[in-house]
Amino acid sequence: MDRAEKKELVGSLKEVFQTSSVVVVAHYSGLTVAQMQDLRRKMKAQGASVKVAKNRLAKIALEGTDVASIGALLTGPTILAVSHDPVAAPKVAVEFAKAHDKFVVLGGAMGKTALNPDAVKALATLPSLDELRAKIVGLIQAPATKIAQLSTAPAAKLARVFGAYANRDKAA
Repeated sequence: MDRAEKKELVGSLKEVFQTSSVVVVAHYSGLTVAQMQDLRRKMKAQGASVKVAKNRLAKIALEGTDVASIGALLTGPTILAVSHDPVAAPKVAVEFAKAHDKFVVLGGAMGKTALNPDAVKALATLPSLDELRAKIVGLIQAPATKIAQLSTAPAAKLARVFGAYANRDKAA
């Protein structure tokens, strides 16, 4: 890799670090190509991505970013999982680590907050952004439907009373 390619790679990594909500660092030594493809596929399905870069170049790209705290984790064969959704990358990484012993989550960063492996696991247990949005919409809609039911209930009761009087008059 020549100097221009390295500079381009550092620039693209820096942009990824600046635009991502969360970065997860993990060791991947011993994974097969098929397992790495599986990890990439799972990450992509959740809106996250996987980056493998030379640690030295990644450390250069980290300078001046909010996630610079992960620089100490970049030793050995590391992989960077990034996502805009703060839960997507940790969730996939933790699930993948459960299924593959050779994939070890080292930690990460969410904004300026450094995450240890336990914090990444805790973040993975949270519901995703889409799930939270659905819950909020459900909570907002629930009172509206109750108000609609309450406003139509008196009219329905009146109709039943009139119907009962009409049936009583017919029977008499």
